[in-house]
Amino acid sequence: MTKEDLIYFELLKKEVTASFNKNTPSLQPIEEWKGAIIVSFQEDLFEKTKGRVSEKWFYTYCKNTPKKLPRIDILNLLSNYSGYHNWDDFIIKNKLQVNKILPLKNILITIIGIVLLVIMISFYSNKNEYHFCFYNEDTNSPIINTKINIEVLQPNESSIYTTSDSLGCFKYTTTQKSITFITSSPFFIKDTIVRNLSNNNNNSIVKLETDDYALMLYYYTNGNIKNWQERKKELENLIDNKAKIYQVFNTNIGIELYTKEDFINKLLIPTSGLKNIKILKKKYINNKIVTLKFMTK
Repeated sequence: MTKEDLIYFELLKKEVTASFNKNTPSLQPIEEWKGAIIVSFQEDLFEKTKGRVSEKWFYTYCKNTPKKLPRIDILNLLSNYSGYHNWDDFIIKNKLQVNKILPLKNILITIIGIVLLVIMISFYSNKNEYHFCFYNEDTNSPIINTKINIEVLQPNESSIYTTSDSLGCFKYTTTQKSITFITSSPFFIKDTIVRNLSNNNNNSIVKLETDDYALMLYYYTNGNIKNWQERKKELENLIDNKAKIYQVFNTNIGIELYTKEDFINKLLIPTSGLKNIKILKKKYINNKIVTLKFMTK
């Protein structure tokens, strides 16, 4: 059914309503008729035209928007009931009115389409894409061999869970001006990251601290001597030979000074002390640690 057909049929329903209201006044539009009013309409229709429509037909074509026009004999019947000779006569005498309505409907549809488009553009233009790549804080290199689990926290909603990709990065799109997410991984310390778009951190590097206890425990448990030796070499290259390494005590009894060798050995044995180490401060010069402070919780 074309838009024009639908307009003609809607006009015909209004004409039918007006004809019925001449003898049986009803304040309701035809779409709201039911029960006794429909029966009264059927009787009035038969009395004036000697024709009938079933209650099922009425519900299909008058109380709902039909997908197609009724049969021509029914259209002729309703047109006759409304004071016209037949359906063709109804179309001829209402053509001018329909020609006025069609442009208005088209304009309305166009306006609605434009409004929806503006809303969609506004919605998507307000979305912010955050792009993060994870780096090892010690080596300042991308974390590409270990998958990072990411829990994106959302206000008043459940969290969204994702993981880093093969390049150690992840993207997230949201309408929020900031993002908060929690990172977790077998060999890196769990951390909560907060970034604000206003601070131009939508494209950002996130540095994660190595969990030496978990790493060493894994090497020892699996007898992985090769990787253990590589980790030792990595630490030796990372820490300057003249680095000042301090252990701070939370009981205020002073500090203890470590040599590079002693500190590396401390990091290579998975004891409970290693598990509780917290790095307080690190200073780098030429990508080597020259000052480091830590405490055991």
